[in-house]
Amino acid sequence: MPNWFGFESRVALRFLREGRMQSVLIIVGVAAGVAVIAYISALITGLQANTLEKTLGAQAHVTLSPLDDVVLASSVPASGAVDLAQAQPRAQRPRSIANWGALMPVLEAMPGVAAVSPMVAGAGLAQRGDASKSIALVGVDLDRYDRIVQLRSKVVAGTARLGPGEGILGRELADDLGVRVGDRVNLVTGSVNDSLRVTALVDLGVRELNRRTVIVPLRAAQSLVGLPGGATNLDLTLTDVWAAPAVAADLAQRYPYQLESWQEANAQLVSALNAQSVSTTLIRAVVLVVVVLGIASVLVVSVVQKRREIGILRAMGATQGQVLRIFLLQGAIVGALGSVLGVLLAVLLIWAFTSFVRGSDGLPLFAITLAPVLALRIAALATVCGVLAAVAPARRAAALDPAQAIRM
Repeated sequence: MPNWFGFESRVALRFLREGRMQSVLIIVGVAAGVAVIAYISALITGLQANTLEKTLGAQAHVTLSPLDDVVLASSVPASGAVDLAQAQPRAQRPRSIANWGALMPVLEAMPGVAAVSPMVAGAGLAQRGDASKSIALVGVDLDRYDRIVQLRSKVVAGTARLGPGEGILGRELADDLGVRVGDRVNLVTGSVNDSLRVTALVDLGVRELNRRTVIVPLRAAQSLVGLPGGATNLDLTLTDVWAAPAVAADLAQRYPYQLESWQEANAQLVSALNAQSVSTTLIRAVVLVVVVLGIASVLVVSVVQKRREIGILRAMGATQGQVLRIFLLQGAIVGALGSVLGVLLAVLLIWAFTSFVRGSDGLPLFAITLAPVLALRIAALATVCGVLAAVAPARRAAALDPAQAIRM
């Protein structure tokens, strides 16, 4: 360690001790700023992770489906002629993906694709006694589908099993129909009528999904929807959820199918997440500016108060560089101490949030933690800001004329 560091550090600490009240106040101010940045960062990160978990926990990252049916114009009108024909939009019907069985291994072999699951989706009615509810029928291969949405982890009653004549219901739908695990439910889709035994109830994380979802074996759904051997969707789960738009665009260029990423399916959610991120960044920037201005103002006052001491140091042989480093060290010390206290305060705030803020079910709203890497980054940034805030006061102190400083 250079010899000058001991001299400058001793003088810097002495200046801070002599202006004890000012030093304490600015360290507390830095701590408050760091705590706000760390707490809000952890809160927004936890909120977004919880939102994504609930959203993606019930849907695929990328969905491949057949193109919509369209009606082409009967003819092109001649030049100057008036076309009185009107094309009626065609009602969409369940259609199967051509050659989906051969396409699945190709998709599974793609880089970044973690799982692929076929699905038959349709609409119908669930009946039990006098109760009748409209449903979204989902036919799946349970083992494959579990890799997409971790269905078995969402079971709240019974055991997830999809044998012939068996099905899984959303929790709210079961309540509406008044059924439990082991009861039978009648399904009606068009002219097809079938009965299934409920093996499990699931909570998909979204009340509306729980109220209308019925999951049956893939073959049963094919019969109910009228698509023997077909699949209306291929669901893909990726290793990187944010790569979904790129993967969807790549597949859309390679195959004549409709590709939809989870971002497209949840455009409003993505906009809200982006707005949260922008707001968090703005808050961080404003708090950092306040911290920098606070440190700079205290050090400017310190330069004015210590002009005579600075002049004496210069007269005794201290160089401009040494005086400059004294005040830079003060900024670094204030920033470092404030950062440590701020991180501790943020941890306390996070503990209070997770301990006392509860939802209607009595459980914490969502889990938030302050990652060590994030804490270190915030502390390092605050320390650097402390040094930067000290640059102007330090240069002013180093530029003082010793003779004039002593006379004042």
